[in-house]
Amino acid sequence: MAGCPVARIKVDGQDATLEQLSVAALAHYGHFTAMQVRDRRVRGLDLHLARLDAANREMFGPGLDAGQVRARIRHALGGADTRDASVRVYVYEVPKGTSLMVTVRPPGAMQATPWRLQTVPYQRSLAHIKHMGDFGQSYFRRLARRNGFDEALLTGAGGEITEGSVTNAGFFDGAAVIWPSAPALHGITMQLVERTLPAFGMSSRRAPVHPADLGSFTAAFVTNSRGIAPVGQVDDRTLPPDGMLLGRLTEAYESTDWDRI
Repeated sequence: MAGCPVARIKVDGQDATLEQLSVAALAHYGHFTAMQVRDRRVRGLDLHLARLDAANREMFGPGLDAGQVRARIRHALGGADTRDASVRVYVYEVPKGTSLMVTVRPPGAMQATPWRLQTVPYQRSLAHIKHMGDFGQSYFRRLARRNGFDEALLTGAGGEITEGSVTNAGFFDGAAVIWPSAPALHGITMQLVERTLPAFGMSSRRAPVHPADLGSFTAAFVTNSRGIAPVGQVDDRTLPPDGMLLGRLTEAYESTDWDRI
């Protein structure tokens, strides 16, 4: 399959003009979703569309027409030469209402080596929305990387683990997958794993998780739009990756059909 050679930006179904890009660059109030496209298909497309619709209703009032969103993505992908890509769909405030922007970049892959996470004292506002302009999220991710980690693990009230800066975190107690129950964005990959795990003989549930609890888990992992990866360390605590768990999670995730855009 051919990849996507260059970035492409469409605003409201047309090539982005300099004026539109200037407005978008200054936009701070909006929401988005990020997806990996392969052979012009997406896993969990229904969940992406539902995310956009729900966020739009909460932030702006009206919902989004799923058919129109799909048409805008197809238009941004262009001709049949672009089969694989990283795609983002943004809806943001402009002087006369809202605009929908689609960006197309080369496809991305998940970091395969075990991730090292640093806990930080930060919780995203309105965490259930994948919103634009979260300074703290970006700040703490950069801080973690400067300190030699791959990702920041956000903690909220009472030190409760919520999510990663760009990931969801899951933990395994030897019997079931535990997702932190604190306010967090329910990522698309996380939702797909939750949806499919029972068919592979494994359950999952939500529960409070604190850094002090990590010793009670046998393994941890992260998920985002690029896939699933093991966690090898949180702060100074080593968590040996569980190949069998990762294989089961990956098998469950990859059992999800690819939806044609």
